[in-house]
Amino acid sequence: MYDVSTRERASALVGQGRSLNSVSRETGISRSAIRSWQERLEPLPRIAPGDPGPPADDRAYAYLLGLHLGDGCISAHPRSGHYLRIACADAWPGLIQKCRQAITEVRPGIGVHLAQKQGCVAVTSYHQHWPRLFPQHGPGTKHDRSIVLEPWQQEIVEAHPWEFVRGLIHSDGCRITNWTTRLVGGERKRYEYPRYFFTNVSEDIRRLYTDTLDGLGIEWTRCTRNGAPFNISVARKASVALMDIHVGPKH
Repeated sequence: MYDVSTRERASALVGQGRSLNSVSRETGISRSAIRSWQERLEPLPRIAPGDPGPPADDRAYAYLLGLHLGDGCISAHPRSGHYLRIACADAWPGLIQKCRQAITEVRPGIGVHLAQKQGCVAVTSYHQHWPRLFPQHGPGTKHDRSIVLEPWQQEIVEAHPWEFVRGLIHSDGCRITNWTTRLVGGERKRYEYPRYFFTNVSEDIRRLYTDTLDGLGIEWTRCTRNGAPFNISVARKASVALMDIHVGPKH
């Protein structure tokens, strides 16, 4: 069995126009295996000159994809190339560092800098081919266009679902403590319980989140506030416990 990165690398080399023989010699993978992947899986789009190919680290990419869908954008450089920007609140320095690390793991050796904005930091990186790694990029806001993962992205998310969920929560989610009161022995007592919220205006992005939660066995509910169904809640004790193990609060 070959991991996702190995298969994507082989597919990317073929996408460059390389023969099966040359790809087999370079990767050590049999021609029959490469041919079967080409027939069974949709490869990444053909690579442009200078494009380093698939993500260098699938786990880091799943996390970065979640961050990008929540608080990320891609903008064209006036001359060439593109900027990837992820907005991270000043209140969470650990998130800023983790975002920066994820970018460098997805594209080793790439430059990443921090641009201070009002109340947040834009973790920014220049690269010619960011739109290829994040094909959901497009004009306008995300909730005004269709957000659908490419087959190769879906395969990465299915291999690393917790990293994807963590990226979404770290961008557009939070862990809070709710409270209520109960009568116990005739005395009203305060009862507190933890809860995870994810809020995003895009129905497609919310669906990507809940579909991944379903695959992980996490129970969730939709919370409508002021008539807007933008909030997804995880409050069941067992589900919150799993989220605490694999996601945890921002820091």
